[in-house]
Amino acid sequence: MKKEAVSLQHIKKANDWDTVIFLYKSALKEMRTKIDILNDEFQHFHRYNPIEHIKSRIKTPESIVKKLKRCGHESSVENMVRYINDIAGIRITCSFTSDIYRLSEMLTSRDDITILSVKDYIRHPKESGYQSYHLLVSVPIFSSDEIVNTKVEIQIRTVAQDFWATLEHKMYYKFEGNAPSHISKELRECAEIVSQLDQKMLQLNTEIQSYGTTS
Repeated sequence: MKKEAVSLQHIKKANDWDTVIFLYKSALKEMRTKIDILNDEFQHFHRYNPIEHIKSRIKTPESIVKKLKRCGHESSVENMVRYINDIAGIRITCSFTSDIYRLSEMLTSRDDITILSVKDYIRHPKESGYQSYHLLVSVPIFSSDEIVNTKVEIQIRTVAQDFWATLEHKMYYKFEGNAPSHISKELRECAEIVSQLDQKMLQLNTEIQSYGTTS
């Protein structure tokens, strides 16, 4: 069976927006299933569930076109596949930062996905204060005559980080990337508070667990 990536070679053969979106939707289902199984495995063997919420989505055509324009690229299926990495996206929300790294280790150790890039915005936050853990992976999609490797972006963050990121997202689109300086400053300060809160909650949880169970 011939193995390909979602690349120029495949696009020239498909040359069809709907076909490419079908591949991304299939990759999203594959990755979501793998994460759901990991979640069940934690619950079954460890009696502990590190995942609070899982959300998945396919980027809308409007969002794809806007992002291509922001990056200085023409709107085409070819450019969409080449330059946009978050067309298929999964967001995992955890209770503690330790859960994020534990889950990341389990995902990166799998041999049925390929890790394309890792960005740790928790240890190295963005200038805005944004904190999250990003994995860009490639998932093999099996069709009747070929294997097409398709990209999925996975974001893993704590509940507090997700709350902050939601507000930053609203601010970005409200002001089209040009928020008043005092609002940006206060949001960065909130990011520091979120980081301190996550650290404190992790410490408390570790201390609680150290007591063990009592009869």
